[in-house]
Amino acid sequence: MCHSVPIRLLLFRSLQVKHFLTATLLAACSSVLFAQSGSPTSSASDVHFSASVRERTNVTQWFAATPNAEQYAHQDSLVRLAVWQRMHHWDYQLELGQSAELWLPTDAVSTVSAQGQLGLGGTYYASNSNNDMPAAASFRQGFLRYHFADDKSAIRIGRFEFFEGQETTPGNSTLAWLQTNRVAQRLVGNFGFSNGQRSFDGADAKLGGKDWDLTAMAGRAIQGVFNMNANPELNVDIQYLAYTRSLARQHVLLRGFGLGYHDGRTGLTKTDNRSAAARAQDHKNIRIGTYGGDMIATAPVATGVTADVVLWGAGQFGSWGKLGDSAGAVAAEGGLHLDSVRTTPWIRGGYFRSTGDNNATDGTHNTFFQVLPTPRVYARFPFYNLMNSTDSFAQVVDKPSKRIDLRSDLHFLKLTSASDFWYQGGGAFDNTVFGYTGRPANSHNSFSSVFDASADIALTKQLSLGTYYAHAYGKSVIGAIYPKATGANYGFFELDYKFQGLLSRSSY
Repeated sequence: MCHSVPIRLLLFRSLQVKHFLTATLLAACSSVLFAQSGSPTSSASDVHFSASVRERTNVTQWFAATPNAEQYAHQDSLVRLAVWQRMHHWDYQLELGQSAELWLPTDAVSTVSAQGQLGLGGTYYASNSNNDMPAAASFRQGFLRYHFADDKSAIRIGRFEFFEGQETTPGNSTLAWLQTNRVAQRLVGNFGFSNGQRSFDGADAKLGGKDWDLTAMAGRAIQGVFNMNANPELNVDIQYLAYTRSLARQHVLLRGFGLGYHDGRTGLTKTDNRSAAARAQDHKNIRIGTYGGDMIATAPVATGVTADVVLWGAGQFGSWGKLGDSAGAVAAEGGLHLDSVRTTPWIRGGYFRSTGDNNATDGTHNTFFQVLPTPRVYARFPFYNLMNSTDSFAQVVDKPSKRIDLRSDLHFLKLTSASDFWYQGGGAFDNTVFGYTGRPANSHNSFSSVFDASADIALTKQLSLGTYYAHAYGKSVIGAIYPKATGANYGFFELDYKFQGLLSRSSY
């Protein structure tokens, strides 16, 4: 199943797609800019417009159970168009999206159930009715929001994206990076790396002061992520409450949170380590509460050196269908930021552990459930997630210029329980599939090591280039399922174009 010739053809085709879409968007945006040139500065009550195009060429070589490894490339294409306006205490936003997958592999879903979908291309193909060129337009966001007098408190209702753990915007740039990359979206996010992405229908409210924020949210998940049709609601809902406080002149950020999750898709087979027969007979709802907190802190420890600490933890209780549920996870990280060096390198390391299930017949589900996250924030080569996972890692972040960000991670991965599954996925995205997949551990714990490197380059204020490469060194868990080749490679080349302009002037 080697596809080296189609990969070269796809790379050529993807360049044609990039050139066409970029030229089209540039022409459209140039006309708007030309129409607005020479006009006075816009006011807050004017109607604003934004457009973004993301084109990503993915190349995958998956683990192999046969002499010829599965190799393929495919193209992600995402266009988002939005309008918004602020009128006194009110604002609204409307956003449409167009998602397409191009040249998906048609043979990247194994007939052997344990081998499953062979990378992202296989997942997209299976999630879109075995269509190798799926595309759909979707209503991404549409909400109305009321701002109170201090503008730190607001109520919003409608369809919107939600990012758990990112309720505030720290003024400290180190805290802001850690919040975005090491705390936020562990449990709930928009799955922004995927092409279908995720929104919620619901409401949220914020109360805030100078150094604190209280956020509440209740919403129903929308189809999307790997399914290009991101319009229908799912029978999945969440309730969220979080209190965040900044201390020590914005050098410390604390958060406590509670998250309720309900999955009423009782006709689907749940993914867990019970026998297939036991899971097929379980048609009860999932109701899980997750309660936890986190701390991010930075402090100078020497001249030109800043240290950081990240602590995160959560416990889970409730019912997993017919089973009780009791699980948890913890993370501890630290780093040194060399501010006196010209490129300000940042060296970090950490440890994460989530519970797995050691007994499939004891009536209790002990696998930590990741709810509705953006998994790639914590698994940049997304062949795993944070369920039944133990991860020791080191990372280096560097900035050789204002326009270039470099990062490289090294992860040493184990499955916490050898009696549980190797889990993959980011939660419910369709009413016909559960959303998480699992492969048997076959009594092994040793899972994989992963090395990766990325470069993000701001070519202009509107156009950026992202590149990524990762290699997975599979261990005994992977070797038991894919004995011929326990290594895997994944990389991509991505162009992002973003534009924002004035659509019309307001009389308010």
